Amino acid sequence: MKNLQKMGGIAALYMAVAYIVGIVLFLVVLDYANIVDPAQKVALLAEKQMVIFAMNLILYVIFGVFLIVFVLALYERLKEGVPAMMQVATVIGIIWAGSLIASGMVSNAGIAPTLALYGTDPAQAALTWQSFEIVASGLGNGNGEILGGIMTLLICWAALRAGKFPKSLNYLGVVVGLVGIVSILPGLTDLVGLFGIGQVIWFVWLAIILLSSEKSLKANTI
Repeated sequence: MKNLQKMGGIAALYMAVAYIVGIVLFLVVLDYANIVDPAQKVALLAEKQMVIFAMNLILYVIFGVFLIVFVLALYERLKEGVPAMMQVATVIGIIWAGSLIASGMVSNAGIAPTLALYGTDPAQAALTWQSFEIVASGLGNGNGEILGGIMTLLICWAALRAGKFPKSLNYLGVVVGLVGIVSILPGLTDLVGLFGIGQVIWFVWLAIILLSSEKSLKANTI
């Protein structure tokens, strides 16, 4: 169990860093949020395909793998106090991980066929990339963080009931989870950004706890 806790801490730290790297790549390097025209998007893909490939790998595929380790570590820590709730949280976390991995794989799988078309038919290439983007966005919770929100909420609720982890951390997770859940509602999708920032703090805090000694862990529950 001790090794799994450390692995969970490393996973949490990776996911926090991945969020930050993803934000920098998406908003600064690619400026993707301000590109809405399909033709411009495919032109950017042709120019920076390796950056986009790496972003999908870091923020979705590898993130999903580490997420599985993370939820399993938390399940081991909290299952004795609230087993049923942690079972549900773990299953939802693994489903979320699977959807993220699938999203990144679909997006990266679409790069080669799109660029193959780009040289001869840019318009068709733009439509092809748009199709891949729609599927990848749906799998990656682009229309709201319902899965991540429910997972975070249930884990922190379980920790509160079991008397584990600092209460302030658990309350933070409850708020972050609720933000993720409501972000699926029409007009509130922009809350996904707030959810991501909140999860960065939550992941870093949990990483510190999971990587701490058993003595420190007991102190952190007070």
